[in-house]
Amino acid sequence: MMPATSMNRREFLKRLGILGGGIIVYFTGFDRLARARTQRAGFLGTGIPTDFNAFLRIGPDNRVVLYTGKIEMGQSVMTSLPQLLAEELHADYNAVDIIMGDTDLCPWDAGTFGSLSIRYFGIFLREAASEARGVLLELAADHLKAPIGRLVTKDGYVYVASKPERRVSYGELTKGRIIEKHLNSVPPIKPSSAHETVGKSFPRRDAIEKVTGAAQFSGDIRFPGMLYAKILRPPAHGAKLVKADTNPAKKTDGLMVVQEGDFVAVLHEHPDVAEQALAHINAQFDRPAAGADDQTIFDHLLKSPPEPEIASQGGSLESGAKLASTVIEKTYLNSYVAHAPMEPHTAVAEFDGNRLTVWASTQTPFRVKELIAEQLSLPADRVRIITPYVGGAFGGKSASQQALEAARLAKRTGKPVQVAWNRAEEFFYDTFRPAAIVSIKSGLDKSGRMSFWDYKVYYAGMRGSKQFYDIPHHQELVYGRWRGRAREYHPFDIGPWRAPANNTNTYARDLHLNLMAAKAGADPLQFRLKHLKDRRMINVLQAAAKAFGWKPLKPPSGRGHGIACGIDAGTYVAFMAEVEVERTSGSVAVKRVVCAQDMGVVVNPDGAATQMEGCITMGLGYALSEEIHFSNGEIFDLNFDTYEIPRFSWLPKIETVILENPDLAPQGGGEPAIIGMGGVIATAIHDAVGAAVFQLPMTPARVKAAMERA
Repeated sequence: MMPATSMNRREFLKRLGILGGGIIVYFTGFDRLARARTQRAGFLGTGIPTDFNAFLRIGPDNRVVLYTGKIEMGQSVMTSLPQLLAEELHADYNAVDIIMGDTDLCPWDAGTFGSLSIRYFGIFLREAASEARGVLLELAADHLKAPIGRLVTKDGYVYVASKPERRVSYGELTKGRIIEKHLNSVPPIKPSSAHETVGKSFPRRDAIEKVTGAAQFSGDIRFPGMLYAKILRPPAHGAKLVKADTNPAKKTDGLMVVQEGDFVAVLHEHPDVAEQALAHINAQFDRPAAGADDQTIFDHLLKSPPEPEIASQGGSLESGAKLASTVIEKTYLNSYVAHAPMEPHTAVAEFDGNRLTVWASTQTPFRVKELIAEQLSLPADRVRIITPYVGGAFGGKSASQQALEAARLAKRTGKPVQVAWNRAEEFFYDTFRPAAIVSIKSGLDKSGRMSFWDYKVYYAGMRGSKQFYDIPHHQELVYGRWRGRAREYHPFDIGPWRAPANNTNTYARDLHLNLMAAKAGADPLQFRLKHLKDRRMINVLQAAAKAFGWKPLKPPSGRGHGIACGIDAGTYVAFMAEVEVERTSGSVAVKRVVCAQDMGVVVNPDGAATQMEGCITMGLGYALSEEIHFSNGEIFDLNFDTYEIPRFSWLPKIETVILENPDLAPQGGGEPAIIGMGGVIATAIHDAVGAAVFQLPMTPARVKAAMERA
């Protein structure tokens, strides 16, 4: 069987009948670097195309089509990626179309995660577009009978510089031909000073469709004769099916029942009828023996942690401890957190007897293609994944179990099948942000400077664990990440959650810094600036302080002002917030949040600000309310009646500040502005009432208990 992600040039050229003619740009350098990166990250399947990678097509109608394995899940890369392409190709942005996440039409991609679409994939896209422009200039030189040095390109045309009336469109040059071009040397891409499209705020391309309800998600796909599937689920993680009597369900007219080992599904042309039939199955499960619950999980995780990795270190902790006149040692906790996207995991599959097509809400269409081909024993070229709009993912739609379930049932029944998880299934099968522990021991010398920093993080991961302050003696150790063997320590599956690990690490670091500032009798902002040499971090902190109107005071000041800062996806970010704490109940109201970030060149300023606002809004949840309650593998939070996500009524005044840094390539924008929300609210609570809350989320009960301890 051919690996599911493999496609050579000959096979791709056969498919150009679907695409139409035009210039096809192949970029093999992306394959090599993509392989290296995904191998390091652990995302690599068995086959990456080594023969070619196609990014764009210029058709005879002078429209440009960008093909990318990336997907659109609300981050608006379907707007910003065409901006990058138009910039380097010298094309009209409005003439650039985009096709995303279709494994038959798009080049291989590891998936959409990690704020990589612009900062990593973007450079390859720009180089491919620049290469395509070079090809067009060669063709135009022959067509216009003029040397390349006398030609200029603009808005999809090539002109003779001295005689602009002598011009030819890109589409006229292609003439519907298939023109293969392999990259030998990369032409220079534009400096930021020459940008005309990048840096402008184009409207989101998906805005009207989504606002009017016209946008198509996987759950909106319909086919004649389509069946809705409902699947028998265990009551707890680790539970095993002993027996299932499906005879009562089979009495339902028009119902199909599929039973393969522990996999039991009922299918009907009406989803409510399928749901009712599922309830009539008499099933018995062998439930797991007593295990950890949400109260004992931290002790459980610390019993036998994995071996640590060194994130960073310098100097000697022993020497730093000798210099300290004050030592502060604290432990910080965070609970399991669900992704809780608006759109639950959904997929529609159709099998025509030869080819299987799956429309899936997934972040990783090519990995899902590989999984389905392997599990269903199908050749890779007979499996196609199409990714419509994805209604939120945040790292939780990578495994895509629902796509395999739909594919399995479509192949078995020979009919189109939809599998749409209900909210309870979504919570039960989510890959949660891991429960984690951070232990920090640090010291201050007699002058109020930090002399040492001993940092240990358990299970959250590496991202955000490296400290960036000027501390002569420090060590940061990471015990287990959210992927790999560390998963074995948890009672259910864990996975990446928007800026994985960084939310936990930033919360612990910034609250601890506030405790140190209080011991030193220093203003929290001045204390941080005193220990910083990194110019970018100094800049974002000062920008946030200016926008916020920060007035230096020693904590706790009673005013409820917080501060946090960090680095994520190459972006530097600083937060300041104002909160009110209701002393009787412990409830916290966030009144105002200022966020400043340096993300290098900004492709779409409005899009960047929107991402920042979304991160801040979502971050209120993990900071104040979101956590999973469980016992012996059973999940107790199966809907929004108990799992509370941020509401519009919670939202503070949000102010975003984006610093100009044209000398730095575009950095990540989808995640950095969430990493400090736990930290900025924790430090604001500490400033307001003099109490430190040592566990996320900072629920009213925990805030009240912290005030009583203080």
